[in-house]
Amino acid sequence: MSETVITRFAPSPTGFLHIGGGRTALFNWLYARARGGKMLLRIEDTDRERSTDAAIAAIIDGLTWLGLSWDGDIVYQFSRAARHREIAEQLLAEGKAYRCYASPEELTAMREAARKEGRAKLYDGRWRDRDPSEAPAGVKPVIRLKAPQTGETVIEDQVQGRVTWQNADLDDLVLLRSDGNPTYMLAVVVDDHDMGVTHIIRGDDHLTNGARQKHIYEALGWNVPVMAHIPLIHGPDGSKLSKRHGALGVDAYRAMGYLPAAMRNYLVRLGWSHGDQEIFTEEEMVKAFDLGHIGRSPARFDFAKLESLNGHYIRATPDAELIAALEQLLPHIAGGSDLADKLTPVLRDKLLAAMPGLKERAKTLVELFEASRFIWASRPLDMAEPAKALLTAEAKAVLAALLPEFETIADWNAGTVEAVVRAFAERSGLKLGAVAQPLRAALTGRTTSPPIFDVLAVLGRIESLGRLRDQAG
Repeated sequence: MSETVITRFAPSPTGFLHIGGGRTALFNWLYARARGGKMLLRIEDTDRERSTDAAIAAIIDGLTWLGLSWDGDIVYQFSRAARHREIAEQLLAEGKAYRCYASPEELTAMREAARKEGRAKLYDGRWRDRDPSEAPAGVKPVIRLKAPQTGETVIEDQVQGRVTWQNADLDDLVLLRSDGNPTYMLAVVVDDHDMGVTHIIRGDDHLTNGARQKHIYEALGWNVPVMAHIPLIHGPDGSKLSKRHGALGVDAYRAMGYLPAAMRNYLVRLGWSHGDQEIFTEEEMVKAFDLGHIGRSPARFDFAKLESLNGHYIRATPDAELIAALEQLLPHIAGGSDLADKLTPVLRDKLLAAMPGLKERAKTLVELFEASRFIWASRPLDMAEPAKALLTAEAKAVLAALLPEFETIADWNAGTVEAVVRAFAERSGLKLGAVAQPLRAALTGRTTSPPIFDVLAVLGRIESLGRLRDQAG
């Protein structure tokens, strides 16, 4: 019987959940779900000065918004420090680690000498075989691993392929600092082992850490998990992803009006491919995802592609669900409180009626919010400059002539108003656009909107006539 696949997502809570972290979490989640396994969540909060409760909350909130659930309780790395120390002391007792009394000044001199000579190995191992009785008085030692000094360390990486390091180039890494606190390297290995992690899927900036951590696993006689180091995300220009490219927190994408399903779909295709397929349901993603089709080159973030994909998901989302998503977004966007304060059942019904036309054009929920503004805006409308320019004296005269005909309509709907407008245009010798464009400007304050007869139907008779009177003069 094969073992249960267990992956983990292990962020450091020193800031928001950035987009690269979101993708790493997604890949871990998909790999585990596809194989009936588990994804665990570990908060690596050993950096006490930089770790914050607000960052932990942001990470949990970001994962929840993306729809990525984890199995079991969250593990907090700092709370396991005693276990990490226990393992360091065990290695010391077994002769697989040693106390190093090198001073900060000595370490600086070693690093400078190594750099001058072009050596990757920075620590010269001077306390590796010395008797502790030679220790200088008053110096608190660190505990270092006795790493292999000859031969090679090899990782058969599921993304990078076979990766080899010469052991002569790898340091005896510190396991326990002089203040008794475990290092990141030790804590990660002990936690992954104790949590039963079988597959480590993380960014390729951890690739060298993989070699160093393998030394700790082997010293302890523990099985080394399968490793997959995924390339980082770059900007459209090929440089490292920065804030100007989109290296923002997941929360920022929510505030920009992206849907979680679209974000998941976009992230899964950042560096992973499944033939030519671009759009995946969650079930398709889970079924298809594997590590072998993750590319070795950095993926390039493309806002235009994300917007296009989000537009697809907006059009495919049921109207009532879009209104619910919009409502959740209102506290996070400029002007959102204006709609939140007015969202009565009657207005909700109007939004629902307008949604088929609104969502055809919108690429984000923010655009959807802006496009819906005409429905709930107060009179007199705040007119955009292009709409003002359309409402010439001639256009206003057309609206004034049309008003009495609108006032005769008893059964107000898209069909009845369309019949009246078309008949009016024909009698007046006008093209339909010469009537529709001033109508659109007067009714919405904009030059673009859903189809104008749908706009009239959604606004209703009283509101439509009121707005037209405001502009007809």
